[in-house]
Amino acid sequence: MNRVLVLALVLNFAFVIASPAQDTYIRAGGVIDVEVGQLIENQIIRIDGERIVAIGPNISIPAGADVIDLSDSVVMPGMVEAHTHLALSTQQPRDFGRFFFTNVIETTAYRAIQGVTNARSLLEHGFTSIRDLGNNGNYADLDLKRSIAEGWIPGPDMQGVGRIIAPFGGQFKLQPEHPELSEPEYLTADTHDEMRKAIHQNLHYGTDLIKIVVDDYRYIYSAEDIAYAVEQTKRAGVKLAAHVATAQGAKNAIAAGVNSLEHAWALDADDFRAMKEKGIFLVGTDFPPDQAGYFAGYDTALARIQYDQRIDRLKRGYNAGIDIAFGADVTDQMDDFTRGSRTISFIDSYLDAGISPADLLRILTVNGARLMGWEEDKGTVSTGKHADLIAVSGNPLDDPLVLKTVSFVMKRGVVYKRDGVFGWSVPLTRTYD
Repeated sequence: MNRVLVLALVLNFAFVIASPAQDTYIRAGGVIDVEVGQLIENQIIRIDGERIVAIGPNISIPAGADVIDLSDSVVMPGMVEAHTHLALSTQQPRDFGRFFFTNVIETTAYRAIQGVTNARSLLEHGFTSIRDLGNNGNYADLDLKRSIAEGWIPGPDMQGVGRIIAPFGGQFKLQPEHPELSEPEYLTADTHDEMRKAIHQNLHYGTDLIKIVVDDYRYIYSAEDIAYAVEQTKRAGVKLAAHVATAQGAKNAIAAGVNSLEHAWALDADDFRAMKEKGIFLVGTDFPPDQAGYFAGYDTALARIQYDQRIDRLKRGYNAGIDIAFGADVTDQMDDFTRGSRTISFIDSYLDAGISPADLLRILTVNGARLMGWEEDKGTVSTGKHADLIAVSGNPLDDPLVLKTVSFVMKRGVVYKRDGVFGWSVPLTRTYD
């Protein structure tokens, strides 16, 4: 009898494992083809596990199938946030937005807990993929990435840079009695040997790309310095993001052939031509008008001047035909905003720059996926790609502002938000090193 029972249990277990998971079907009122900028009405999307396996108007839905009715909504790819900092939440009343104080006051563990909330908020607002560009204490970004991948917390698929590589001081104004206070935010690298060691350290701990700070002080990385970093990262098969703030810093980074310029407020026509020729992305972190004061010491007149200058730079780059990926660089925790709601508000700047709705959708989706090297899996609603899908109540090709009220979010075939309500019950995928 015991042998019969064991055999029955084994056979039953084998059947469960061998049985294919039930497909999910989405009835969509419309699907945005972001590559061509077109709304295709009345589509059915069939999803098997993590991936889309079919799209069309006449797909047969079996009786009893799992059907998600979005027939009153428009479905599009999940959005990409290409410049965020999950574990950095500056507190304006406490430190006036100066993240030097955040680094000194808050532990990496506390910041990682903040990162859990920020990751969930970004996913809730439709960002299914993100590039975390550092300032996360002692590698909190990599722990967050792992926790999301293993199912411990909800969040977007992500890439992280680990610790940012920079000349002495990082981005902080230090005093000589405590030069160590640039750690753990930055890895100091003032020579090529130090740069190689810093790159190796980040790669050892599992970073997906490398970020350098080029020019926040009088001493800046030369084109030769940056080219050395490009060589090292290419050898390791990863990309290099360059934080640049000045005209000369941008020229050095462009000459060296980095993969992306972060911020890059001062770019001219020659820079745009070289960027287009080399395929260098601009991740401009262009803030909306109501955040301009944050970058100008809350001087209203100066804030308006800076905003106009930066939007002009974005407009000129767009008209020059360079590759642009969306990045918000939100770090300040503000009343009445979450990380996700503040991030999506940055689309206002792109609209102010005269970017068309169709191009804005590409900037938010397929461009970001290409920058991350994830274009085979993400960025479009296409057969074979991850089922990273969001839904909105109107057509974003007519009114991009509908992106501010995402009602449905699916990542890799798992529903995280439905009918405007975020809910999460994903089974853990634990790994044991």
